[in-house]
Amino acid sequence: MTFSTPFSSLIRLFTLTFCSVSLLPSASAQDPRPNILFAIADDWGWPHAGAYGDPLVQTPHFDRIAREGLLFHHAYVSSPSCTPSRSAILTGQWHWRLEEAANLWSTLQTKFPNYTVLLEESGYHTGKMRKGWGPGNYRPGGYTRDPAGTNYPSFRAFLDARPPDAPFCFWLGSSDPHRPYEENSGRASGMDPSRVPVPSFLPDTPRVRNDLCDYYFEVQRFDGDLGAALALLEEKGELDRTLVVVAGDHGMPFPRCKSNLYDYGARVPLAIRWGDRFREPHESNTFVSLTDLAPAFLAAAGLPVPDSMTGRNLLPLLAQPDSNPPAVHREFILTGKERHVPSQERGNPGGYPMRAIRTHDFLYIRNFKPDRWPNGIADAKSSFDGWAFSDCDDGPTKSEILSEKDSEAGKRYFDWSFGKRPAEELYDLRADPDQLHNVAADPAYSGRRKELAERLVRELVRSDDPRVLGRGDRFESFPYKEIFGNNPPAR
Repeated sequence: MTFSTPFSSLIRLFTLTFCSVSLLPSASAQDPRPNILFAIADDWGWPHAGAYGDPLVQTPHFDRIAREGLLFHHAYVSSPSCTPSRSAILTGQWHWRLEEAANLWSTLQTKFPNYTVLLEESGYHTGKMRKGWGPGNYRPGGYTRDPAGTNYPSFRAFLDARPPDAPFCFWLGSSDPHRPYEENSGRASGMDPSRVPVPSFLPDTPRVRNDLCDYYFEVQRFDGDLGAALALLEEKGELDRTLVVVAGDHGMPFPRCKSNLYDYGARVPLAIRWGDRFREPHESNTFVSLTDLAPAFLAAAGLPVPDSMTGRNLLPLLAQPDSNPPAVHREFILTGKERHVPSQERGNPGGYPMRAIRTHDFLYIRNFKPDRWPNGIADAKSSFDGWAFSDCDDGPTKSEILSEKDSEAGKRYFDWSFGKRPAEELYDLRADPDQLHNVAADPAYSGRRKELAERLVRELVRSDDPRVLGRGDRFESFPYKEIFGNNPPAR
């Protein structure tokens, strides 16, 4: 199924007119363009993979991609929320440029160039399985199928439907490790909760450790899906002509993680393997954004990158893993968030808008509505009746923190995850890698705070962000695209 927009039609015309013959769709097996397999987990955050040194979770197939390709230590999503993160990946743009798609449960307009559509129009066989774009309703945006591609029941079914000799682009979407979890599934699989690393902003209790093991169990299940896909590619002799990219769409569904701009919310695993180019481990510490994937996929296919894409083609990093000094893709990274779920007072359609800039030494966050509760209100007067702090997924860890919030020991965990925040946050990552101690009001950091605040605004203005151009409230006027009544949608 092909989707044409005026812009994408122009791109196709440009490609057919000006690109070399070797890059055009071919009816022969000599088509040099790579296949593309993009495997994306739902709520899988950094650093939960064996390749990153996690002592418990077992991710042998992700580790293989890292071992035979390039492992990124500083990969970030545009937004730590499913719909905007996935919209940004597909369009190669910061989510705040995508109108409604900056919010969860929204739509994505076809006027924004989408790499799957552009690849399909150039002759690629495209498709997806399980979770693609969303959650939301893509039809109001002009699509008649999921923006990530036509749905297939399996990767094998997709390959079986492939036209002879056509290169393919497949979105392998998992719903793991999104909540809810089967309680004790991690322990039942053989995990020892005493070995799980507990982030310092979460209470170190048996209940929390058990919850983390259940999360790990689903991370491992996603890794098993990846392994099956790699085995199928090897069976068909396609692995070494396939660009394989594996990532998460944002951080894990725990307090102070998903739906937050701290590292446990916006930083994700990312590894890329492209044929037999690398057989020794290579790693990169430069900053990359998942918005950089769309330009990379188009460049790999020999297609021009639309000017609207703010992402940067990261393929040159694969070509120079051993450069000295190390290759620098970005000197800093931007992240942001608009509305996740309707978690404020009933009648208030807004979310908790934030933007951040992160360097290797500092994280600066600008909270645009500090009068609001960052993870939703505490009582049942919000649009999600009965869901306390509904911008944070329900689960045992959340319940543990809320049950102990009035105790002397538990108050700090509550404040870190659910308490109100000032307009500015600044973290010195050299002394505070877990980002727990806000030094924005410390006179010793006034110069650095001012420098980062100004740089953030400059970059947001340059990217045409409505939030800093006086049009930020438009994000709060966009409705949810589904009517969910008493059964709120998955977050």
